[in-house]
Amino acid sequence: MSVVTVQLGQCGNQVGRELFDVMCSDAEDAGRKTRSTAGWERFFRHTTQGDLEARAVLVDMEPKVINHSMSRAAKSGRWRYGETSHFSQKQGSGNNWANGYCVHGPGHRDAVEELVRREVEHCDMLAGFIPMMSVAGGTGSGVGTFVTQCLRDIYPSAFVLNHLTWPYGTGEVIVQNYNSVLTLAHLYQLSDAILVHENDIVHRICSQLLKIKQISFSDINRVIAHQLGGVLQPALTPDSCGAYSRNPLGELVGALACHPEYKLLSVSTIPQMASSSIAFSTFSWPALLKHLRQMLISNTKMEEGIDWQVRPPPASAGRTRTLTAGSFNTSLANLLILRGKDVYSAETGGFGDSAIYTSWLPPDEAFSLWKSPVPFNKYEKSATLVSNSQALLRPLDDMVRKAWNMFASRAYIHQYVKFGISEEDFLDSFTSLEQVISSYTQLQC
Repeated sequence: MSVVTVQLGQCGNQVGRELFDVMCSDAEDAGRKTRSTAGWERFFRHTTQGDLEARAVLVDMEPKVINHSMSRAAKSGRWRYGETSHFSQKQGSGNNWANGYCVHGPGHRDAVEELVRREVEHCDMLAGFIPMMSVAGGTGSGVGTFVTQCLRDIYPSAFVLNHLTWPYGTGEVIVQNYNSVLTLAHLYQLSDAILVHENDIVHRICSQLLKIKQISFSDINRVIAHQLGGVLQPALTPDSCGAYSRNPLGELVGALACHPEYKLLSVSTIPQMASSSIAFSTFSWPALLKHLRQMLISNTKMEEGIDWQVRPPPASAGRTRTLTAGSFNTSLANLLILRGKDVYSAETGGFGDSAIYTSWLPPDEAFSLWKSPVPFNKYEKSATLVSNSQALLRPLDDMVRKAWNMFASRAYIHQYVKFGISEEDFLDSFTSLEQVISSYTQLQC
């Protein structure tokens, strides 16, 4: 089954291009025809000339980033975007969610829906959509939310997995917390699941693990793409009977988003290191999985700086909410994806420990394991953990608090009202996200 990616705004288009680059390169290097073919069929199609074209629609209100993405893809010589798979205008959304959602989205709905329809017609079977966007700006967040709503309306049976890039906590845009609140509150009603990458964490991975001195957005996007590739490349599931998964989004959502109150997913990948160091490193499954499990329970997204003092609470102990560093990260569900040499000998019982999970879901329903004997992206062994847990509780709580403080002082509200978003819309969004915060807090009960 095929997946159509919808790249929205500057961030969505840049991350999307890096993702297709990783997927194509990995499929070429995989060395196993069955896995490579499954990966290509999922995210690419062959043209009549034999070229690989990404199953993607590119949308932005300014043409520069789309033109650059299409040019870079074509110059790679391995794959490209379709010549008519993009839509852009000459004027952006001004970092205003309301401008994107209420003006640009509806104004260009027919054109974008037609591009998506054409892409869907190229699929023998449609698994679903991955809209990719930032939550900070106007086009990615506002138009992205509107387009997600259209996808849900037109393709109600298709799975929708939104990928969101969370802005730096120090601030990229003065109204980024407003845009984030409005985006998340609306997507929570539309998406089957929401996969989040935080720029602050990815930046630290670039600096501390990859040893990059001058970190660019391209560096950050490559890390995000590597982690997404570890999730989305074909793998063998317990029910696949030795064949690579046919419904990737459906199986991922089924494994992780089993309750409509819980849709926020985070990703951890191990190992991660500078490419020049990979050839001189050795990896063992016991060491990798020991580190990854501790990263999960201590809510650490990289090997460096793991808090080994954090332990699951005793079964007799009550759990109370804490948003401070060093607190235990309770999970609703986890999906562990192992790739590479000796993958079938890896012992993963530690991830099925009932102490990791909320008390009201049995561990055998909360933990899922996928495997592939094919190495990923030049790593002999690698593990990716997709977690529906309290990992995003603190940044979500901080974002809502900052947005509420601005709203209480009525800062910049007029810029949203003039495009059609009322104060009641803001209040509804705050109420929705407070419920999400409450739900994730109660995982500790």
